[in-house]
Amino acid sequence: MSINSDRRIEMEETIRNPGYKDADDSGSGRSAASSSRSDTEERRDSRAVKLDQYAQIKPYAGMPKEVLLLHSSKARYRVPREILFWLIVCCTLALVAVTITIIVLSPPCMGWWQITPVYQVYPRSFKDSDGDGVGDLKGIKEKLDHFLNLNIKAVWISPFYRSPMKDFGYDVEDFRDIDPLFGNMQDFEDLLAEMHNKGLKLIMDFIPNHTSDRHRWFNLSRTGDPHYKDYYVWTDCNPANPKPNNWVSIFGNSSWTYDKVRKQCYLHQFLSEQPDLNLRNPDVVQEIIDLIHFWLEKGVDGFRMDAVKHMLEAAHLRDEPQVDPDMPPELVTTEWDLYHDYTTSQVGLHDMLRKFRAEMDTYSREPGRYRFLVTESYDYQEVEKTMMYYGTPLVKESDFPFNFYLLDLPQNASGWWAKQLVDFWMSNMPKGKWPNWVVGNHDRPRIGSSAGQIYVRAINMMLLTLPGTPTTYYGEEIGMENINITQSQVQDPAGKYNVSLSRDPERSPMQWSSEMNAGFNAKSNLTWLPVHPDYQSVNVELQMNDEGSVLSQYSFLNGLRQSELPFLRGWFCYVLADNNVFSYIRELDGHKEAYLIVINFGKGSTTTDLSAIQELPEQLQVLMSTNRANDNKVFQKSQIVTEPGEGLVIRYSTYTRFHPNHPAECYVSEKACYLETVGILYKC
Repeated sequence: MSINSDRRIEMEETIRNPGYKDADDSGSGRSAASSSRSDTEERRDSRAVKLDQYAQIKPYAGMPKEVLLLHSSKARYRVPREILFWLIVCCTLALVAVTITIIVLSPPCMGWWQITPVYQVYPRSFKDSDGDGVGDLKGIKEKLDHFLNLNIKAVWISPFYRSPMKDFGYDVEDFRDIDPLFGNMQDFEDLLAEMHNKGLKLIMDFIPNHTSDRHRWFNLSRTGDPHYKDYYVWTDCNPANPKPNNWVSIFGNSSWTYDKVRKQCYLHQFLSEQPDLNLRNPDVVQEIIDLIHFWLEKGVDGFRMDAVKHMLEAAHLRDEPQVDPDMPPELVTTEWDLYHDYTTSQVGLHDMLRKFRAEMDTYSREPGRYRFLVTESYDYQEVEKTMMYYGTPLVKESDFPFNFYLLDLPQNASGWWAKQLVDFWMSNMPKGKWPNWVVGNHDRPRIGSSAGQIYVRAINMMLLTLPGTPTTYYGEEIGMENINITQSQVQDPAGKYNVSLSRDPERSPMQWSSEMNAGFNAKSNLTWLPVHPDYQSVNVELQMNDEGSVLSQYSFLNGLRQSELPFLRGWFCYVLADNNVFSYIRELDGHKEAYLIVINFGKGSTTTDLSAIQELPEQLQVLMSTNRANDNKVFQKSQIVTEPGEGLVIRYSTYTRFHPNHPAECYVSEKACYLETVGILYKC
């Protein structure tokens, strides 16, 4: 007999149940008594027989449920199963707990407006695509890769609304249209779409204080239309001497102009062609809100609100007090001759701005589409007025107001003065708010001319390593300087009153290359302002290929700022300020790498002794210097040598932090710590 046959007989003898055949057989083997039993008893006996027949069998694939149930109740199967079940439950609960803990302890995500610098484009001067000598929207679109090369993601474009151009776009004839000088609405939509495709954000200039005298609202208001009658600030006046009070325009002379049609005077805090809107009229406020909605629906990412402190004036129209009470009233002709108690920062201003902010927030609910708001207000030494634009702990206003105090840096080139200007903002800023820094714009001389070319790199270094959002005016990243303007070349209306007040010098065409017109206009020999004569040696194309150029250093510092947590999330601490050097530390709790910044704003070479700073290691290696010869140089902390206009970024490794021992010298917006073992941030 074969082995297989023996195994088959053996299995049959093992599993066969004597009563199995009878229980399963419906044939003649059944007795009459058996057939008389109830169906329920038959099923019970049948089940018992089946279970008994499997009693000696191990579990196998495809087993019936009776076998599965029989064996699953045994301890050797039940206990591991229960252990595995509770292990899964515990792991799930632990994972949920860890997730909740991470969410609760994680600091808020940073907004796009905090991570990137804001780059200001003055559209007339950025890039001319059609050869008419004036920059345009298509020209900006052609140069979007420039922002990507600089790792800049937020672009603020000065006004391009339809305008008579009396104040180069700040006199708006139609807020819902593009001036033909810059293109058309399709050009704008194409630009915006391409910017979003490249991950760029577009910030528009918004002018709520005034319109052009050619605006439809003004024409209806001056003719007495019942709805538009009070859209502007009108008052009775003497046509022969149209001065209802002593209020003075920003551009000089009276703020009032007589209108022959309406036979009243209207207020204009800027040019006579820029009548002030009456924002005490709810209909005007609603018009502004409708305009905000119009552009947000288009997809813009934020607004820079212009001249916000001028939005409301005192309804009583009283004379403002003179700075010099003894000055004859007829000699009061400039804004500096008066205290502006009745024409700026009036009660109700911030309520209005918060209302605008609330309207914008309704468009910020979509992830990644936060709508940004920055306000412009030159409050000079009245910094407490500027700080009010941050809003309150309960009501949000602007994300930050522009900080113009670094524009005064050229007044006194020294480390001590640089610290004073920085601390003036930091010490007055509400706790937990986000700073901003401006060193140039379309209204102020370029830093390369006002401070001197020697300090351009150092100032860019400070701008990109201070806490907060830096703002860069086009051309500052390559060190452009002001142009010289003759009386016959003046374009700016302010310069036409007084050539020394012209803002044209800082608005010259962007210097892209060494080609004709610096690459600004390659189609004709037209430029609305002269190109700076140094364009062949100072331009983007040339500096991109030079690792030691202003452009390359700007790009490196911006990349460092965005990639290293201490710059975005960390503490900012003053270390030293003297007649030459301004020095500070950027560090983050739990993060081993920290940064020491040493900038020489003085007139001569200096040796800085930081041996008293125990938290610093004895030897310090330069990561980057504005003087490339000193890159990677090692200094003793008691002998850090810098030349005039030289800045050093020094990276060092230590877990010993500076800020716990010097709390009065340090600042952080939202405190966070770094858990290096797993590479996460948490609230601490």
